[in-house]
Amino acid sequence: MNLVLLGPPGAGKGTQAQRLAESDGLVQLSTGDMLRAAVASDSEIGRIAKPIIEAGRLVPDDVMVAMIDRRIDEPDCANGFILDGFPRTLAQAEALDDVLRRKSRRLDAVIEMAVDDGVLVERISGRFSCANCGAGYHRQFRPTAEEGVCDRCGSTEFKQRPDDNEETVKTRLAAYHAQTEPLLPYYRDRGVLKTVNGMAAIDEVTAQIDTALGTLGG
Repeated sequence: MNLVLLGPPGAGKGTQAQRLAESDGLVQLSTGDMLRAAVASDSEIGRIAKPIIEAGRLVPDDVMVAMIDRRIDEPDCANGFILDGFPRTLAQAEALDDVLRRKSRRLDAVIEMAVDDGVLVERISGRFSCANCGAGYHRQFRPTAEEGVCDRCGSTEFKQRPDDNEETVKTRLAAYHAQTEPLLPYYRDRGVLKTVNGMAAIDEVTAQIDTALGTLGG
């Protein structure tokens, strides 16, 4: 089974991809992780991508597609894969279709994790973590038991990811709506789009995905 998870930043794609990988014996393919691994291994693609990434630019589609093309030929992808973070644009979706067609493979389902922008901004911008042990918290949904003190290690030092602020989150959401949302009708027309409520509790989202995939008929 070959899947794509779609949804804006913070929708929980990585968490659900990991659960699917563990339960269904699939390989989670995070393009961010793949790029970092390619650079670290000094592969041909890594050497191309490294200066682009270091300059803060987006890696071109042809490099991304070539990386995915090679990755899904590896033996661990024989039973299927989950793409997390790709495709992000119609051009990438069409290129992925071409790659899979050449390999006589196809996407079995595209799971859209639908979310509410306002709630998502609140969810992401409220996240912070202990600077000492890395324990994760949220100002509203999961505060520390004692204000300013880590529940796990007692540290009073906390940090927040630079991109976990309201302005940045809104910018990333706008990019998602402009660039990635057009993929929804593209995949809907192909009969592979399944939509779940990404705002539900994690276990409930997992159950919704399992139900959606159960309708594929094997």
